[in-house]
Amino acid sequence: MLDVAVILINYNTAKYTLQSIEKVREHTGADTTCQIIVVDNCSQIADYEHLKKHFPQHPNISLYRTPKNLGFGGGNMYGAHYAKASYLLFLNNDAFLQNDCLGILKTYMENQPKAGVTTAQNYDEHGAFVPSFDHNKGLRRLLFGRGFLEATHPKRYPKRNREYTQPITVDWVNGAFLFFRTEIFRAIGGFDTNIFLYWEEMDLCERLRNEGYTAVLVPQAKITHIQGASIGSSKAINKESYISYLYVVKKHFGIFKYELIKRYLSLLFLLKKKKRYLRPTIINDNRMEHSLRHKQEEKNL
Repeated sequence: MLDVAVILINYNTAKYTLQSIEKVREHTGADTTCQIIVVDNCSQIADYEHLKKHFPQHPNISLYRTPKNLGFGGGNMYGAHYAKASYLLFLNNDAFLQNDCLGILKTYMENQPKAGVTTAQNYDEHGAFVPSFDHNKGLRRLLFGRGFLEATHPKRYPKRNREYTQPITVDWVNGAFLFFRTEIFRAIGGFDTNIFLYWEEMDLCERLRNEGYTAVLVPQAKITHIQGASIGSSKAINKESYISYLYVVKKHFGIFKYELIKRYLSLLFLLKKKKRYLRPTIINDNRMEHSLRHKQEEKNL
């Protein structure tokens, strides 16, 4: 059994994937054994061929390709199937280790048995600090914003825009870097593959909390995360975000809060012309049927 299995998803961004692999190898200390599992989530063939051509040849570094795009959670679950380690790191392919994150977090979690998932402190490609956790997006946050929650309940909602020096327990941690104890990850069922993209962290951390585990930012571990490089933005992606968000709200917070949030967003997007295209997604209770998950076609491997 190895110490850590690092799982990366490649989707049409092979140059980042190769760089991310190299940073894991460069910064992981000799006292931490690891495997690196790369899942190509049915990229365009040219990108996949580039990845294969330049892929490191090492017995503990492996590449798999899915027959269709399985989404973030689905791709990670595909990779987790091949993991043989005590800890799992789900690492965005546009996230690059700055120091021995694996060793730091392995040591932290060995000494904190109630820590279910940890993350590293994020910095952007220019070296600027980036928030690495968030608060659950319920009705109060929608109505009043993060600043209100942080000002009125500072212990419950620590400031996101503060660069911490000591570990801090939070609602949920950044999905670009999710470091789990393998047995706990499997005990809660891993990623919910009904979610194609976005809000996986909030779902995972709620399920951990229900089992008595915490989500923790450990700022001694540091990464560079190129913001938005792995996904990009479009109207379809924005719609997918709300499909996932409302699914997670209904799953964890009940039908009453779900209905209140749905009605609030419907009114809000009616008033905001540029976001009016999102209203049909908000109103339709069968929105999961319109997820991008159902629009992926199988390709030859």
